[in-house]
Amino acid sequence: MTIQTLKAALPEYAKDIKLNLGSVLTEEGSAGLTEQQIAMVALGSAYATKDADVIGGITGSASTVLSADEIKAVKAATTIMAMNNVYYRFTHLVSDQSYSTMPAKLRMNVMANPGIEKIDFELISLAVSAIEGCGLCIDSHVAVIGKHGISKEGIQSSIRIAATINAVAQALDIERHASDETSGSIAA
Repeated sequence: MTIQTLKAALPEYAKDIKLNLGSVLTEEGSAGLTEQQIAMVALGSAYATKDADVIGGITGSASTVLSADEIKAVKAATTIMAMNNVYYRFTHLVSDQSYSTMPAKLRMNVMANPGIEKIDFELISLAVSAIEGCGLCIDSHVAVIGKHGISKEGIQSSIRIAATINAVAQALDIERHASDETSGSIAA
């Protein structure tokens, strides 16, 4: 699958998403990010959707820009954020704030040595955290990214990529289940 295949698979009601997908994956459409950063954020976002077609389409495009080691680092960022987003979302949302003072006791060594530039790891982590809805993680990554010289426009661009890729996955999932709706398998 390719980006073009993904765009072609989007139904008419997702025309805005199709247009956004064509835009946000370019340097012109994602100001403040390099082509390599766009590819890393897009791939991390695709992994976060857990949608095989989206992962396949974005991987095909990203693999022309990223090395095998960079793709491995994107996988590491996405995986560690899957754990951290659940844990830190819990500590942020639970009424008993004493949980936020307790040590996590979870291994996170990859964050200290991610195999790519720290700023790129943070951009991927931000996009994944936005998809997974961890406000505490979002705030943490925005603070680090801002200190490393990425503009607010660059931060916004990474979120626009994540939002668009998440919407592509949503539309494809709706279409996969549309036949269930028309066959009457959903209880009224």
